[in-house]
Order: sequence, then C-alpha cells, then structure tokens
Amino acid sequence: MNRRGLKRMAAGTAMAMAAAGAIYAQAADSGQTLKAMHDEAIRSLTLAVANLEKPYFVEYLLDQEDVFSVSATLGGLLSRNREQLRAPEVHVRVGDYRFDNGNFAGAGFGGRFQGRLPLEASYDLVRRDFWLATDAAYKSAVEAIARKRAALRNVSESGDRLDDFGRVTPLRAVRELGHLSIDEDGWAARVRSLSAVFAGYPAVKDSRVDLEANAGGYYVVNSEGTEVRVPEDVTFLRMRAMALSADGAAVRDLAGFHAIEPAGMPGEPDLMAAARELAKNVTALAAAPKGEDYNGPVLFEGTAGAQLMAEVVGRNLVLARKPEGGRNGAFLASEYEGRVGSRVLPESFDVVDDPTQKVWRGRPLFGAYEVDREGVAAQPVSLIEKGVLKTFLLTRQPVKGMPGSNGHGRLPGAYGAAEAGIGNLFVRSSEATPAGELKRKLIEAIQARSKPYGILVRKLDFPSSAPFDEVRRLLSETSGMAQPVSAPVLAYKVYPDGREELIRGVEFKGLNARSLKDILAAGDDANVFEYMDNGGPLAVLGAGSFNIEACVVAPSVLVDDLELRPVEEELPKLPVVPAPELIAAEPVK
Repeated sequence: MNRRGLKRMAAGTAMAMAAAGAIYAQAADSGQTLKAMHDEAIRSLTLAVANLEKPYFVEYLLDQEDVFSVSATLGGLLSRNREQLRAPEVHVRVGDYRFDNGNFAGAGFGGRFQGRLPLEASYDLVRRDFWLATDAAYKSAVEAIARKRAALRNVSESGDRLDDFGRVTPLRAVRELGHLSIDEDGWAARVRSLSAVFAGYPAVKDSRVDLEANAGGYYVVNSEGTEVRVPEDVTFLRMRAMALSADGAAVRDLAGFHAIEPAGMPGEPDLMAAARELAKNVTALAAAPKGEDYNGPVLFEGTAGAQLMAEVVGRNLVLARKPEGGRNGAFLASEYEGRVGSRVLPESFDVVDDPTQKVWRGRPLFGAYEVDREGVAAQPVSLIEKGVLKTFLLTRQPVKGMPGSNGHGRLPGAYGAAEAGIGNLFVRSSEATPAGELKRKLIEAIQARSKPYGILVRKLDFPSSAPFDEVRRLLSETSGMAQPVSAPVLAYKVYPDGREELIRGVEFKGLNARSLKDILAAGDDANVFEYMDNGGPLAVLGAGSFNIEACVVAPSVLVDDLELRPVEEELPKLPVVPAPELIAAEPVK
C-alpha cells in the first residue's frame, strides 16, 4: 500500500520512523524550522565554484506527517502502525529564469534532492541538514546545465523560446499544522470487522481493508521570499475484493471513503453496508457473462459520470511541457494541447477548478487547499466555458501562451518541474435532463439505431486496483500518445424493455477527450467523487510516491457513440482443489 504518510519517499527507500512515545515536532517548533529554512535558502545563493554558475533560485519543501494505518483481511489484522516523519526536498536552479538546468530530458534529478530530517524542530539541526542537501542538489544542478548546454549547442534557438521558469510574487502564509487525534484501538477493531464481512461470501477469493489517517502539513521556503507553512490532513479507507469467474478471469471492485479527519468518516453501519455491497458486486461479477463487441450510446450514471470527467477531462487539463534534448518517448501530452479557443465539450458545458471552495452543499470539499507545493496561492480557474477550452491548470513552468502559474503545482513532475493537479473540479451543463430520464433516452437512442441493447456504466475502475501487468497491457494498447482510460467495473446491457443484465470483461476502445464532444445529454444530478491522485496512468493504487486529494463534482452523461470490446488476456489456471471452508469471523467487540 502506498501510504500517504510516506508520500515523500522515493520508491524503494525506507524512511519510516517509529513514533512510539515521540514528541510531535510541531509542538515545540515555535517557528524554528521556518527560520532555519529561510536563513539557509538565502545563504545558499552565495554558493559558487570557479567557472560554474551560481544558484539563482533555491527552494526548500518539508512534509511533516503523523500517520496511523491499519490493514486487515478476513477478520485478521495484517498490519498496524503509528509513524511520524519530516521529509525534505530541495530544488536548486542555476542559470537564470530564461535558461536553467530544468526542462532537460538528460538531467535526471539535476537540482533536486530528497532525504529526511530529525523529528526535533531544532534550528541548528534543520539548517545543517538543508545545507548538506543543498550542496548535493547544487552539484547535480551544475552538471545538468552543462549537459543541457552541450546537447543544445547545435540547436538553433528561436526568438520565441519559452523561459524555463516563471516568476511569481512571493507569498507568506504561516498556519498551525494539524495534529492527529484518532481512536486507534477503535479503528483497528472496525477495520477487522469490515474485513470479516468478506468471509461470508465464498466466491470472494481475495479481499482487504486499509485505513490511513494522516495529520500534519508542509512548508515551502524559497530564496525569492516565499514562506509557507500550511496544514494538510486526510483520512481514507479502502475496501478491495476479487473473485474468479468460471473461465478463470479475475473480477474486482473497490470502495473508497475519504475525509479530512477521522471524525468525518462514515459511521460503522454505513461502512458495513458498503462492505456487503462490495462483496455482492464481486460475487455477481464472477457469475456474469462476458461482454461482447459493442458500438453505440453509453450512459455513465452517477459516480461513473464523475469518474469519466476526472479521467478524460481532468487529466487533459494538465498541460506538461515537452522537455528539451534527449529522448522523451514516455512523455504523454494532453489531448487538449494546442486547442485553446476550440470546442472540446458540448456548448452547454462549463468546467471550473476551485480549490479555494471548502464547502459545497453543506459537505466539506476534499480537494480544497490554500497554497500549492510551489508556494503559490490556490486560485479558482475557469477552464472550459460554453464548451470552449480557455486555459489549463498551470505550474511555474511556462507553457506556450501561458507564462505564469495559477496555483495548481501539486505533484512532483519530471525534469525539474512540478506537475499540476486538480483540486475541486466542477463540471456543469446548462441544459440538464432529469437524471431519472437518461436511461429512457439511452433506450430511445438504441431503438432509433435498431440496436439490440445499450450499455449503462455505474462504476469505472478509477482509481484502478488493477495489477501492474494489466496497466502495462493497457498502456501498450493505447494508440499514439493518449493516456489509457479505465475499464468499466459495473457495466450493464440495457434492453429496449428496460431490463438490465450485468456483464464483465469489457474495456473501451478509442475513448478519448474527443469522444466527449458527442455527449447527447447530461443529468441534473451532481455526483461527488473523491480520490487520491498520484498522477500515474489510471491513478493506479501503489503507483508513484506521492498522492494528493482530489474531488470532482459532475453529472451523469449519455455519450452518443463509444466502442467496447472484450478484454483479451491470458487467464490463470483455476485452483486444483476447492478452497478450505471458511466460517465468517464474529464481529470484533
């Protein structure tokens, strides 16, 4: 499990610190950490080696985390941990805003350093560790800019070359960080009880329940004068289950619950009901027939409508700049790139990302934040107006026609840049159809085309719980440079008489951003979908080393013409003998 409390860790690096009896650093900080970071960032500008560039920009980030996590399966605990950590990251840029060591495919981690700090908020310790980290990052940066200059020596520079880094007004935002208050024994018992539910469903072959509660926040200090310390708390619970169909194909489902703090999570009765529903879904999927080739209208109902917008619209509103020099074959461009001023959705649609909005219709919004991870204040951004693309979610890395950030630099990016991420993405249509009538519209569409049935999707596999082998297969099958789209989890054939039949084992073919220009109707519902985004394909669980909170509010949508096909994969051999009988565990008192 890629726990958010360890989000700053590089893959494969063990940085967890035992926290039993430790004093949380924030309690004794009183500004010493900020002062040490500021003083060392300013001093680092004086770094100089003969015949090498001096730094023009130094940035220090520090994540402070207090994490409780517990996992269980079939009524037994797999793990239980309480951990604390202070994880720094240092960015050093040499050259100048126009040309520096960033945005170069051959630079590796040039100018970036990740490590760890002691839990104690000692001015001397903090400053010394940032000094050492800055030294390493500076040496890497000067090597990177030398390689970049050499690689571009024979490349003619056009007069409209974009700057490598954008300027912003320095920001000061110093807030108290959060403290984790959680009933550890109570939640451990609850997770055990939830996992025991799946023991009562023999068709379920594998299941797991994970809880993580995290309190703390992050610091951003740079040599331009920005000083930020803001809280960032999150609690989430995931329930996963898998079964095998008669032909050996794996079917799975995932239920996730998210809140800012443990007190905001659903009560145990609701969680128990969700666990039983998940087990029933997987059992039904194992017995369902495999889907066939299909081309026609598809209704994305409820949660699936918001998942579709998160994947196909939200991901393409992040515009990354192609790095200079070297090979960048893994670079995935936005399908919206170069389309500002063009229609990308029906004229009735507007899309806004507003991380400053903390509450919507009386419920806290999971994607709200005050300052991004580049020290830029969060801003509401109108991205699509009347179906026309207006702008993108931006970081401090300039892109064509957009030289500045709009406060959405939330993820570690490649080649020295941050990557943008959504906060609270609102998708609205001014021509809404009562949600209850969308199924009727689907039936009318298939009858007009003499189709024997239509397809209704109620859940997508996003974020995906798929094995990495399956994700690699989807990536290899994706044409061009487009990102893959998650397969349906709960998909149904809808017959002209309204009857529904659950199917399994289908995936979309050719579903991309252009497909959503053909939305036939949008519902008057507003479905809230919350998830942890890691910037990876399908937001697959366990990918990447960093997660951010994201929220999408969107209607159900009926898309005119999509193609689905059966999943073709090598099926595992079924077990030689049946599983031993398992008696459902008694609920933990």
